[in-house]
Amino acid sequence: MSQQTTIRKLAALVNTPVEKLLEQLAEAGMKFSSPDQVVTSTEKVKLLGFLRRTHGKSEKAVEDAVSPKKITLNRSRKQELTVGGGKNRQTVDVVVRKKVTLVPPSGKGDGIDPASGLSREEAERAEILRKLEESRQRNLSEQQRLAEDDKRRADEAAERKRQEDAEADRLRKEAAAAAATVTGDAAPAVRRATHGHGQPAKPAAPARDDRAGQKAKAHRGSHAMVAGVEDDDSTARFAGQLHLSAADRARRSTARGRPKPRRNVEQSRGGSGGPHGFERPTAPVVREIAVGEAITVADLAQKLALKGGDVVKALFKMGVMATITQTIDHDTAVLVVEELGHKAVRADSDDAESELVAHVAEVQGEQATRPPVVTIMGHVDHGKTSLLDYIRTTKVATGEAGGITQHIGAYHVETPKGVISFLDTPGHAAFTSMRARGAKLTDIVVLVVAADDGVMPQTVEAVQHARAAKVPLIVAINKIDKSTADPNRIKNELLEHQVVAEDFGGETQMVELSAKTGMGVDDLLDAISLQAEVLELRAVQDGRATGTVIESSLDKGRGPVATVLVQQGRLNRGDYLVCGVQYGRVRALFDENGQAVDGAGPSIPVQVLGLSGVPDAGDDFVVVDDERLAKDVAQQREAKRRETRLVQAAGNRMEDIMAQMGQAEQQLSLNLVVKADVQGSVEALKQALTALSNDQIRINIIVSGVGGITESDANAAATAKATIIGFNVRADASARRVVETNGLDLRYFSIIYDVIDQVKQVASGILGMEIREEIIGIAEVRDVFRSSKFGAVAGCMVIEGVVKRSKPIRVLRDNTVVFEGELESLRRFKENVDEVRVHTECGIGVKAYNDVKAGDQIECFERIEVQRTL
Repeated sequence: MSQQTTIRKLAALVNTPVEKLLEQLAEAGMKFSSPDQVVTSTEKVKLLGFLRRTHGKSEKAVEDAVSPKKITLNRSRKQELTVGGGKNRQTVDVVVRKKVTLVPPSGKGDGIDPASGLSREEAERAEILRKLEESRQRNLSEQQRLAEDDKRRADEAAERKRQEDAEADRLRKEAAAAAATVTGDAAPAVRRATHGHGQPAKPAAPARDDRAGQKAKAHRGSHAMVAGVEDDDSTARFAGQLHLSAADRARRSTARGRPKPRRNVEQSRGGSGGPHGFERPTAPVVREIAVGEAITVADLAQKLALKGGDVVKALFKMGVMATITQTIDHDTAVLVVEELGHKAVRADSDDAESELVAHVAEVQGEQATRPPVVTIMGHVDHGKTSLLDYIRTTKVATGEAGGITQHIGAYHVETPKGVISFLDTPGHAAFTSMRARGAKLTDIVVLVVAADDGVMPQTVEAVQHARAAKVPLIVAINKIDKSTADPNRIKNELLEHQVVAEDFGGETQMVELSAKTGMGVDDLLDAISLQAEVLELRAVQDGRATGTVIESSLDKGRGPVATVLVQQGRLNRGDYLVCGVQYGRVRALFDENGQAVDGAGPSIPVQVLGLSGVPDAGDDFVVVDDERLAKDVAQQREAKRRETRLVQAAGNRMEDIMAQMGQAEQQLSLNLVVKADVQGSVEALKQALTALSNDQIRINIIVSGVGGITESDANAAATAKATIIGFNVRADASARRVVETNGLDLRYFSIIYDVIDQVKQVASGILGMEIREEIIGIAEVRDVFRSSKFGAVAGCMVIEGVVKRSKPIRVLRDNTVVFEGELESLRRFKENVDEVRVHTECGIGVKAYNDVKAGDQIECFERIEVQRTL
């Protein structure tokens, strides 16, 4: 029923006092005595016309306002149509526009229905009310019909239940009567029924009542009819089985083909249901729940025999918000189990680890003297690698990017004093974890300090690492050939850090030397040999090898490559080993010069090929007998690491969420994708970049790994709107397409200083000039020719851009930088040229590098200054 309009409501609608509206209605010829009287649509139109005439407007405008002559509707529909197929497939937009003009029928344009004499609005309202009333009547009749159907079904169910109960009572009474008859007449009946050798006799006069005659069935064999007990079907069915009791006969008789009587509810609940009845527990059941390092809420609920919601509720009461699929740690799970009234025990899930420990302990051989492991540490540009180069008589430092070491180098050197294994660590501040790892692996730390520079921050850090690892320290005061060298100042500065030289009555050997001229290097080797004799270093020479991963990388041609240091036993080719969460069989072993070897003993670093993946630097490796044990241990470690990672990433405590809510309002976020050539560089970059976070900006490393930049890395960066950083690696063709399509920021670096400085400038909001490396050309090596004048000359085809002789170049192998330098010659046929453009063949000679191979790429680049903008 629609709501009618009164004078009071109309006055409120047109924002006019009620008294004034009554006066206007009276002037228009309509008398109303009360504000609560109803105003019809016709009276409203009449009042509107009166007011228009009063203000000098025509009556036609009123009619036009009340009943428009026509209505125009515009409709537009857009569709997509696919034309062609394959590469010629195109999508065409099809737009359909439609214009409809509605004109009222003749005779009704004045707003009056001629059939009823009412206005059109009142006629429409009456029609709507009529349809509503018809719908309400239909719904009411339908509800009445459904109620009658429900009542009829309920009556039928009650009648059926009453008949079943009556039938069950009747069957119970018949079974009890039959049992009493059989018990009293069993022996006489059997005597009458058997004679001679136990053959059954014919029944004398089988008397059956009408009910028994209708339900009787013919029995053959050993279940013959027995005289005297055939009058009941329940007794006739088991007449030959005298070992059954009356209760068993009654139970079996009702179990065959007859409806089972309903159990007494009180009997079933009370626990008096016979020998197999259920007994209600008198005390709560306390279970022992085995909980590992981490467990999901769903698994914990299953072990507790509870619903997942109950466990989630208990966690919520403890202040931990977790869903049923999340993982919780061991301590939280124990608290929940005890809160719910059960007992928690630690799960023994280290079966494979225990087997591995027992496996390694089985084989222990005789120990013998082993070479010392010496780690070279110190500040940047103090001459660590140059000193090692002089000992090895090689030129390693000239090949480092920017002249600084960015990897852990492992070498073993044959010296007149014996075999010594050296670990060369980087001196940059970002490689703290590398230096700490080198100090843990080593027997002796050689601290290199420049005599003209003094004690620097990384020098102090190296002293702290050596002291934490409890290894002896030998100080090598380098660059004494310079005029500004002052060795005594170095010794005095080291006194401040509790490093006392032997000259001052201390225990630390300090050797003055020059890595450039070789002066004092023999004295350093003597000091190392003396310290090794004092330590009496011994290890098992034969047996299963154990050791530590120094560095790891991913080679596209060879797969995962791990540089390991053998600490005990002997590592041979073909051994099965487990290394952290990776496992595999040793397919090949290489020394630091790239030469294949059959095995490696204690204190010897080698490169291992054949692992299932890239292990983390610092992981321990153990040789086992079979691949099964190695695979089980690796999978168990991976599962434990994944559970721990899920627990750490959950952040499911209320306090943590509240703290994050407070920070999210003003803190910005910078997402990065970091790919590098070795695992140690990835680790150093992650630590250095995340340490730049402050209250205003947070730096997130969303993806990191070893190897070239792949398409999946580029897609992840596009999703998170991240900047891609390639450290000595390059993006492949598919990744470059994704970068160009999405307009991503892809930056290549070869020196860690540049990475940290650029990210630090962005994070600090400092604007200025930045140096970018722009690749201007790439040449692919098709073949290599040997020349007596130039050495190895690469026959190349320029595939991108232009190659210029005056620009620096890099040699790429499988998208990984293997050399950085400059061109020695650039020739087109026999003529020297300054540049070679795309799709042109040329000959390239790389200065100081003769290991160019077919399939390599020579990348020509230039460094440009770009104004940084927001």
